[in-house]
Amino acid sequence: MRKLIAGMQVSVDGKIAGSEGFADWVDEWGDNYELMPRIDACLLGGGMYPGHEQYWTAIEQAEPGKPLPFTGTVPTPAEIEWARFAAQVPHYVLSKTLTKANWPRTTFLRSTDEVAALKDQPGKDIYLIGGARTTTGLLEAGLVDELHLHIHPLIAGDGTALFPPTGTRRPLTLRTVHQLPNGRVNLVYEFG
Repeated sequence: MRKLIAGMQVSVDGKIAGSEGFADWVDEWGDNYELMPRIDACLLGGGMYPGHEQYWTAIEQAEPGKPLPFTGTVPTPAEIEWARFAAQVPHYVLSKTLTKANWPRTTFLRSTDEVAALKDQPGKDIYLIGGARTTTGLLEAGLVDELHLHIHPLIAGDGTALFPPTGTRRPLTLRTVHQLPNGRVNLVYEFG
């Protein structure tokens, strides 16, 4: 069975978005690029997918050496590599409402049962990119096998918590800890 690997950028107090609705403390989303050899599919929620597709398409199509209009920064070689990977790898979107995507290898799933069926198909692991509701729902359904938390040295205060206060208790086993630049830490947990 394929593993479902969730990767989330969080503040020290467990927030994945600040009061404005986004993680303004994340400078680069590339902390999980090393997963590329392990995965052959990405899974996102319907709220996150349109922005994800737009962001990585813009990076893939960016003029070399020119800053992106929405970030003001030049994409790194790793971001360009991920953008090319993202444009080719199948994406699955868990949504009851979305029906259209620009990336041709996008499939819409309507239930957690369909996610479970996807995990049963042959292939490499699946990278669950988010958003928070999708990740929380799949955690609650017992479908997430591995959790990569990229902890930023910041107390966000008001904002969106990754784990709702009424969630089910789930034990985790710590597999790795890596110190990242700028005081960040990557924690990798497995369930069970």
